Amino acid sequence: MTGIDLNRAGTPLLEIVSEPELRGAQEAVAYARALHALVRWIGVCDGNMQEGSFRCDANVSVRRAGATALGTRCEIKNLNSFRFLEQAIEFEARRQIGVLEDGGRIEQETRLYDPAAGETRPMRTKEDAQDYRYFPDPDLLPLLVSDADLERAAASLPELPGAMRERFAHEYGLSAYDTDVLTAERDVAEFFERTTRLVATPDAARGATAKLAANWIHGELAARLNAAGLAIAASPVAPPQLAGLLVRILDESLSQKSAKEVFAALWEGASDADAVIEARGLRQISDAGAIETLVDAVLAANPKSVAEFRAGKDKALNALVGQVMKASRGQANPAQVNDLLRRRLAG
Repeated sequence: MTGIDLNRAGTPLLEIVSEPELRGAQEAVAYARALHALVRWIGVCDGNMQEGSFRCDANVSVRRAGATALGTRCEIKNLNSFRFLEQAIEFEARRQIGVLEDGGRIEQETRLYDPAAGETRPMRTKEDAQDYRYFPDPDLLPLLVSDADLERAAASLPELPGAMRERFAHEYGLSAYDTDVLTAERDVAEFFERTTRLVATPDAARGATAKLAANWIHGELAARLNAAGLAIAASPVAPPQLAGLLVRILDESLSQKSAKEVFAALWEGASDADAVIEARGLRQISDAGAIETLVDAVLAANPKSVAEFRAGKDKALNALVGQVMKASRGQANPAQVNDLLRRRLAG
């Protein structure tokens, strides 16, 4: 009887081997995270570490301060999380230091990391190259990669995360935090760019538009997606709909509270922001004349609050603002109301 394991049949394997130039667990984890983000970004794999789509092996060696020669290495195999990668490297470095300080020598070997015990254990001795039993195979022809091949491959790549972060910072004036969040996944970056470009604003206002889009994408939208267990590619609110909402926030047709109500309606299937605003009467009053009329009426009807404010009780202003907002059914522009009340009360 012959048993055949087809577990990995037809699954290509890409192994990336770095030079021995990483100088600690945190640096190694940062490198692995960057690779993980890159292979997901360009569509090489889904990066699922628990399912084995992306794994890390760590070669660890130590040397005494001032020494130039690298120490004997041990390879820790099949680490399936960045947390375990860092823990395994830290433990293995301490183990090797302990062995050397006790007068022992490091055996070149392959080890496994036990997350439950927080330690590495021997798996098998690591032989030298000849013990890998390499031999020529007439069916495996040499693979020659020309400069032209490399140039074609480079030209086919999308804009990579590092370059996109720099461009977002330069083009939109976004902070390092915003650029990091937006470029963590390619779908998120593309969603942001499509949304921002659909909001027609002057160049002078591009930064404010981009910041507003970033806030909504990694704020309200991200919260909804996380709660529903959805990727951004499956978002019920598409870039054109979010752009329509942002336009109404920017032109002050919507208050922050009303904007969230409109977003919720879009998430539930409403076609566009304008339709929701009109159907629910959410358009914010920004007309100076209309607000003046409301303010004057509230001041005339609340002489006690007026007197208290002029006597130094700042809280009285909040009461007057509340009365104006109530009179406008929450649709008056709060900033304009506040400004006009202060001017009227100072007169």
